[in-house]
Amino acid sequence: MNKKLIKQLIESKMGEDGVIDTNIKGVQLFRVTQPMRCAPAVYEPCVVAIVSGAKEAILDGKHYIYDESQYMCCPMSMPVEAGTPKASPDVPLLGVKISLDTKVMTELTIEMATTTGVIQKQRSTVTSQGLVTARWDDIFSDALLRLLQLCDNSSESALLGDGRLRELYYAILKGDAGQSAKSAFGVGNEIARSIDYLSSHLHEVITIDDMATQLGMSRAVLHRKFKEATSMSPIQFVKSMRLNTAAMKIATGMNVSTAAMDVGYVSSSQFSREFKRLYGQSPKQWVHAQDIPKGALN
Repeated sequence: MNKKLIKQLIESKMGEDGVIDTNIKGVQLFRVTQPMRCAPAVYEPCVVAIVSGAKEAILDGKHYIYDESQYMCCPMSMPVEAGTPKASPDVPLLGVKISLDTKVMTELTIEMATTTGVIQKQRSTVTSQGLVTARWDDIFSDALLRLLQLCDNSSESALLGDGRLRELYYAILKGDAGQSAKSAFGVGNEIARSIDYLSSHLHEVITIDDMATQLGMSRAVLHRKFKEATSMSPIQFVKSMRLNTAAMKIATGMNVSTAAMDVGYVSSSQFSREFKRLYGQSPKQWVHAQDIPKGALN
């Protein structure tokens, strides 16, 4: 029932394709009616909940398809390919994207961990944290509906928005995505903090030794933990983040040389070679082949 009300709420605001901001910071609604094959994107920490249609994301060759039966949680910045392969006017993609505030998620995760009986002891096995899908359980549906019900009233949003967001974060931590989210935001989240740093310093020269020293780890331990958390090696992750970020800039009209420099490449020819190796086309060929509707890469 709550999911039906959430869908009605989104439909009432999305008369045409695109992305709109709500009165609550970090909460966006989107609608897409054009199919789009997966293209390079960078997911920042967020949750995406679909109420109609389906989205696809690819991380290091693994495909994640999520729809109205499960939401997607990305607790760390990740280089992905994302698309809407089945969107159409008859079955539009409708959904909501909620950015995850790192500070609030960390505080809540630690508070929950210190409250007896709220969080079970973490399992000894480590699963990839980079991208995870989770069932729409009752606690998540209730929290999302209560959050979206504020969107029509700016004064209520200002007064209650932070509390409703915290309630939704709690639902995420309690649900199927909780283990990955706790690993990213809780105590011992060195890899998540390293990724946060890398994401904001792509234009700088970053070495594996620098990363290992910053975290107080050996290269071998860093490599192992990084791959456990993201399914990629540190070098592979940095390269994918740079190329995906540059591809998004090029898709919005930035010239190839500027985009390459913005993400740390000093040689346009090296950038073009690595771009073609990853995407199978030169940057110019790739951008001419794209037709990206608004909201498709959320």
